[in-house]
Amino acid sequence: MDEPRTILSELAYRQVGEWSLSSDADYDNPFGDVVFEGAFEGPTGQRFVVPGFYDGGGIWRVRFSPNAVGDWSFHLYARPGNPDLEAEGSFSVTPSLTWGYLQATPGDAWGFRYESGEPAMILGDTTYNLFGMAHCGADVTGFVRRRVEQGFNLLRVRLPVSPFHPPRGYSAWQTRRTWPWGGSEQAPQFDRFGLDYFRTVDQVVALAEAEGIGLEMIMEAWGFEYPFNRRDVFVPEWEELWLRHLIARYDAYSCVYFWTPMNEYEYYPDGDWRHNPVADRWALRISRWLKATAPHGHIISMHNGPRMPTFAERFRQDPEAVDAIMFQDWGSRDAERGWLAAGIDEQIAESLAGWGGSAVFAEWGYERNDEFPLLIPSHAYCDAEHTRRGAWRGAFSALGIIHGFENSWGPFMRLEEDQEGLAYLLILRRFFHEIAPFDHLRPAPNLLFVEDEYEPGMRPRVLAAEEDGLVTLYLPVGGSVALLLGAEGYTAHWFDPTTGEMQIASPSGRIWTAPDEEHAGHPKDWVLVLKQS
Repeated sequence: MDEPRTILSELAYRQVGEWSLSSDADYDNPFGDVVFEGAFEGPTGQRFVVPGFYDGGGIWRVRFSPNAVGDWSFHLYARPGNPDLEAEGSFSVTPSLTWGYLQATPGDAWGFRYESGEPAMILGDTTYNLFGMAHCGADVTGFVRRRVEQGFNLLRVRLPVSPFHPPRGYSAWQTRRTWPWGGSEQAPQFDRFGLDYFRTVDQVVALAEAEGIGLEMIMEAWGFEYPFNRRDVFVPEWEELWLRHLIARYDAYSCVYFWTPMNEYEYYPDGDWRHNPVADRWALRISRWLKATAPHGHIISMHNGPRMPTFAERFRQDPEAVDAIMFQDWGSRDAERGWLAAGIDEQIAESLAGWGGSAVFAEWGYERNDEFPLLIPSHAYCDAEHTRRGAWRGAFSALGIIHGFENSWGPFMRLEEDQEGLAYLLILRRFFHEIAPFDHLRPAPNLLFVEDEYEPGMRPRVLAAEEDGLVTLYLPVGGSVALLLGAEGYTAHWFDPTTGEMQIASPSGRIWTAPDEEHAGHPKDWVLVLKQS
């Protein structure tokens, strides 16, 4: 056996505790034939049943993170019974300085706060294959630490990693197998797990925990991939075993910000990209099961492919099953208007109309690197201009944002270099933390005077925090805007989204006209900031 039993006597608040027991019992399949769990009871009488997992070498583990300071008791047990896999005792939980878990707070602070009460504006990067890249020797530690230093607080990652994305996105960096089950794609053994791969995942999750960056844990990756597109093979029994193993290994970690059952969940059940009411039913069923099984109460989110019908309509049967929408819309991405990222803000408003949960603007394309071959044609016109304007459109919809870059998104692996558009995201982050704090800002379209219709993609967006005397507008192509708000009593500045610099703004009556400039060959975008003096 790899190690003796581990029984903790003391643990800090929201620290991940691990209890391990060992047994020489000869099980045909310890992954599938044994259920190992821990029951934990806290000082207020709260009781948590925590799934455990087999980790090879005759070792079973339970990971738990306590939510209260004080004295706790525990009972570890197995089904079928095994004296080696049973223990009980107590431990004390001491105070610690931590923000705790991320929580969904619909209608407040752009939808998210930590347990400490600290508001959280999501700024994320999409690194779907991060676990696979780490498994193949990439400098994931350096990449994660750089993102933390830059101010990112979330990475989108997928637990099963595939070496291919259609139409031509083969991941040449993949030098080791990342098949997470037993057997192979040709002869799968879904009642077993590839512990070599999972130990790499453990290391990256522990890194994220130590560095203080969150993870959106995508449990079934893309539904067009095997085995998720073959529900006659990947049957519900195997799905439950898979999800339970992921929960047992990672649910205790504070860095798990979101459990997302599937990327573009509408691919369920057959891998066909379309809205399907059956997929909505699956989303509700899986969300309810996760909440009943995952003891730590992390946010359950759904990531869409098709934008309509509205999510309020899709999930009206059980509107509290899904906590958050990881919303996807790329806006315009053609040769003529890709730079404008037009339509994003309008689509956000339409798709999320009536939605009572939280949301993140989680995908609006992957910034193209022209040094790479064009393996994914839909990225062709996703340039740095598209990155910037898409980010501001999402933020001016009062949503946190998550982008992605070809350097680190998937088929390519240039983790040591940032692309041009990333600097624009850091400017946006500074704006909403230092110049116009995000947590009180709300959409305020009533402040915009509209006499004529704007051309598509050119309508200004308004956010306001009345209690703070703050109004701010995003003008996607500059120009003039009229407000139903007098300038008296306000200081006014134009903020440049390309540089982060500010200059004094002066109105003509109620009309504000942005500086007449271009950037990268297009009309320049500007942000107007009004603060009560």
